[in-house]
Amino acid sequence: MSEPHPNQFALLRQRRFAPFFWTQFAGAANDNLFKFAFTVMVTYQLSVSWMPPAMAGLVIGALFILPFLLFSATAGQLTDKYEKTRIIRFVKNLEVAIMLVAAAGFIAGSAAVLLACVFLMGLHSTLFGPVKFAYLPQALSERELTGGNGMVEMGTFVAILLGNVAGGLLVALPGIGHTSVAAACVLLALAGRLVAQFIPSAPATDPGLTVNWNPVSETWRNLKLAHGNPVVFRSLLGISWMWFFGAVFLSQFPSFAKDVLHGNEQVASLLLVVFSVGIGIGSLLCEVLSRRHVEIGLVPLGAIGMSVFAIDLYFASRALPPADGLTLAAFVAQPAHWRVMLDLLLLSLFAGLYSVPMYALIQMRSQPTHRARIIAANNILNALFMIASSVLAGALLSAGFTVPQIFLFTGIANALVAFYIFLLVPEYLLRFVAWVLSRCIYRFKVRGDEHIPTTGAAILACNHVSFVDAVLLMAASPRPIYFVMDHRIFRIPVLGALFRLAKAIPIAPQKEDAATYEAAFARAAQVLREGDLLAIFPEGGITRDGQLQPFKGGIMKIIERARADGVEAPVVPMALTNLWGSFFSRIEQGGAMVRPFRRGIWNRVGLNVGAPVAAHDVQPPLLRERVQALLAA
Repeated sequence: MSEPHPNQFALLRQRRFAPFFWTQFAGAANDNLFKFAFTVMVTYQLSVSWMPPAMAGLVIGALFILPFLLFSATAGQLTDKYEKTRIIRFVKNLEVAIMLVAAAGFIAGSAAVLLACVFLMGLHSTLFGPVKFAYLPQALSERELTGGNGMVEMGTFVAILLGNVAGGLLVALPGIGHTSVAAACVLLALAGRLVAQFIPSAPATDPGLTVNWNPVSETWRNLKLAHGNPVVFRSLLGISWMWFFGAVFLSQFPSFAKDVLHGNEQVASLLLVVFSVGIGIGSLLCEVLSRRHVEIGLVPLGAIGMSVFAIDLYFASRALPPADGLTLAAFVAQPAHWRVMLDLLLLSLFAGLYSVPMYALIQMRSQPTHRARIIAANNILNALFMIASSVLAGALLSAGFTVPQIFLFTGIANALVAFYIFLLVPEYLLRFVAWVLSRCIYRFKVRGDEHIPTTGAAILACNHVSFVDAVLLMAASPRPIYFVMDHRIFRIPVLGALFRLAKAIPIAPQKEDAATYEAAFARAAQVLREGDLLAIFPEGGITRDGQLQPFKGGIMKIIERARADGVEAPVVPMALTNLWGSFFSRIEQGGAMVRPFRRGIWNRVGLNVGAPVAAHDVQPPLLRERVQALLAA
């Protein structure tokens, strides 16, 4: 793996990412240039008796999505079975062939040929979908995964935008429009194939896989495979909901621009531009806000923003002054329209914050040998949810809903769906709380986080300074952590509920509660046996004087239990710094949490992480020395 890059844009200078990025960019641009040019052609320029102009967009959209339902399962198998660069080049060869046929269709003005090419381009995108997201975890490290996904998401929406704009402009050129579109489609396909030649090899993850060519049984098998990992499957549902949400808005932009905003076609295009820019900004912000880790705490933040600005869009657009066919300049000149555009920008920005961490989580948590098939299941669900969004939007319009009311309905539904997902997968909510605490209440800086293992069992041993130590450790780790904590902390309002949600392990002194004591060690052994992270505070309680207390022997018992299960879990020493004296520490004589602004807000606090200590070398005094050295670092 290459040296860490300073930011996500530096990936564009690296061969493991840049050729792949431009290949997928060219493909997305070509898809949309072709589809939009064809839609404009059959809507305004050709008279096709068997496809009325009002139905053209729906037919083209349905034909493009159909291959995702039919062939995603097969595409996922092929991506897991074969070397990924080989798959990418095959798909790009297919794109060149399809675009040559489409070029003939444009020049001849044949709607039937172009409809067949829509289906084939849907097949092209279906085959490319699993390899697009399965390639990234093989090419990028965990610290680069969020930034890489953000770049791909941004690039996809920019390509969609440019493709639509180019397709609309080229097809409208007098006399040479169809020939220009034909040439552009072929040239873009050739450019994508040329760049694909420079993508480095990405080995097959399951070369022994026997391909099941039955799309129905394999689709069902893929969905069951995804369902086997609850966090991953519910993340798939979360991403599919985002596509449902986005499809509602994108499909209603023409009607919204014409009937509500009283604008012309240029205003509809402006809405698409604003929406795409918002998605791009949100996607790029993910790396900055996540400190270059896979930070799913951004998902609830994204969901909140999506609902808030979808609902505000209803209020911003329901009482606009009457007008008739506003030009772009006239539309932008009215201050009331700026609130509408700001709502759209922020709504899509938060959608970017919502989706990118979910994609990265799926890539990181899926079993590598099955990753492409999991992504194929995601594509199937996305297609089903987008079809459902079209059906629901149509039903609401038929029931007399206005477009702003549909936006209001979708914003409220998003809040309910998000709340349900976060109840099913508490990790999202817990990470959100940790993210807020570490960025909005404290200025939290982590040093040495590369020592936190990204895979496998490990014990994290940290000093205990405050009631929120566990929350800060959550914020520092890209993986879930299971905490062994004093049973009394579970009685504290809010914090107790939070730690129960995090499945923290209560422990009590053996003399006080022998059953809880033994259950804690049994559960700790299970966590390590399952290859997860276990965190303990070896002092046995929160310090009352700010000094590091002697370490107790419980950690040795945990190591011995793990060893009996065949697990030699390394111990990672950690030290929380500058927390003593904060609101959540026990510095006050009257008890903790009695003077909220004792040190003001946004205090600098930190976590220093040391190199792992092998299990056979661990002794409580030695471990205490390591933590003490980290405190002084």
